[in-house]
Amino acid sequence: MTAIQPHAVQPLSGVTVLDFTQVYMGPSCTQLLGDYGAEVIKVERPGAGDLSRTSITDPAGMDNPIFLSINRNKRSISVDTRSEEGKEVIRRLVRDADVVVSNFRGGVMERIGFGYEALKAINPRLVWASGTGFGDTGPYSHKGGQDVIAQAYSGVMWRRESEDIPLSVYPTTLCDYTTGMHLMQGILLALMARERTGEGQKVDVTMYDSMLHMQMQEACMQLNRGYEVNWAAKPLSGVFPTTDGAVCMVGAFKENPLRDISKALELEEDLSARPEFSTMDAQAEHRHELREIFLARFAQNTTDHWVKALESVDILCAPVRTLAEALEDEQTLVNRMVVEMEHPTAGTVRALDAPIHLSATPASVRQVPPRLGEHNAEVLRDHGFTDDEVAALTGAGVLR
Repeated sequence: MTAIQPHAVQPLSGVTVLDFTQVYMGPSCTQLLGDYGAEVIKVERPGAGDLSRTSITDPAGMDNPIFLSINRNKRSISVDTRSEEGKEVIRRLVRDADVVVSNFRGGVMERIGFGYEALKAINPRLVWASGTGFGDTGPYSHKGGQDVIAQAYSGVMWRRESEDIPLSVYPTTLCDYTTGMHLMQGILLALMARERTGEGQKVDVTMYDSMLHMQMQEACMQLNRGYEVNWAAKPLSGVFPTTDGAVCMVGAFKENPLRDISKALELEEDLSARPEFSTMDAQAEHRHELREIFLARFAQNTTDHWVKALESVDILCAPVRTLAEALEDEQTLVNRMVVEMEHPTAGTVRALDAPIHLSATPASVRQVPPRLGEHNAEVLRDHGFTDDEVAALTGAGVLR
C-alpha cells in the first residue's frame, strides 16, 4: 500500500477520536482506529509533543522512525492544556468527539480536568477510554504503566524454558502492544453498544490485566491444579543451532512425533522405541537427554537441510530469522505488510501496515504522521473555531 490513498468509506468513517496518548500502547490503538477511517486528533504538549518524538537520537529529530511507526492517519494539535484557554479548546472539541483516549497514570486525566464525569457532562455519547499500568485503584495504581514493569509484575518475565536460564526482559514491547489492542477492542465494543443505547461509557484497560489474560491457559491450570504449564519446556520442542543458523521445532499434534523427528534427523533408531522416551511423561522426565541428542544432530547440517527434512514428515518447524530477514521475506510482501509514505521532512518512510485485512473496507493511509502542532489551525477551523479565535489562541501561546 502506498500513501496517500483516496479517501473511501471505511468501518470508522465519521468517528472522531481525541487522542491524548503517547509512547506506544495508546498510539498503537489510535493508529489502527485511524487506519480504518476514524478522524484522529492527536493532542500534544507544546514544544515537546509525544514522548516518542524524543525517545531516541535520530537525524529526523521529532519525526524519527519510532514516532512515525505508530502515528499515521492522525492530525496533531499542540495545545497548552495547563491554561484555562487551552482547557476550553479541549472542551469544545469534546462536543464533537466520539472517543477520548489516554494512557496516562491513573487519575491524571481527572487532575487536568478531563476525567470521564467531566467530559460526559459535556457529551453524554462520549466513549472515554483509558489505558493504564494497573488501574485507578489498588496497591499499584500509583505506578506508571511501562512494558518491562508489567512483564515483571504479571509473571510473564518469570516464565522461561528452564530455571537455569537467567531472567531477562522480553525485547519486543509485548505488553504495550497487547494492551493497545485490548484498548482498541474496548473502544469498538463501546461504540457498538452506543448504537443500541445512545449513551457512551467508560472503557478501562490495564497492562497488568492484559498480561494476566495473555496467560489464560497457564493461569487456569495454576488456579485449578496448582501446576505451571510451560510450553517452552515441552520435550520435543525448542530452538537448535545448525551449521549456519538455527531451527525452531515443535513436535506436537501428532500421534508419535518423536518417531517422525527421528526419521527426519536421520538417526539410526526410532527414539520413541526406547523405554525412557516411549510416552509423553517419559519424554518430559528425560527431556534433557533428548535435547542433547537433538542439539548434536542439528549441529551437523544447515538450517535449510533440517527444515526440509522435518517438513517432509510434517513436523512443525521454521528457520530462526532476524527481523531484517523477516521484513524482506516474500510472505511479508505477499501479505502487503509494508507501506510507504512520503513525509515532508523525513522523506520516504517504510513502515508496517495494518494486520487486519478487510476485503471491502480495507485500511488506508490518508495522512502521513504529523509534525508537532502541524494541524492547529486546520483542526480547530474544522470544528467550529473562527479564524479570529484561532489567531487569538495562537497569539496567546495556547496553540504553538
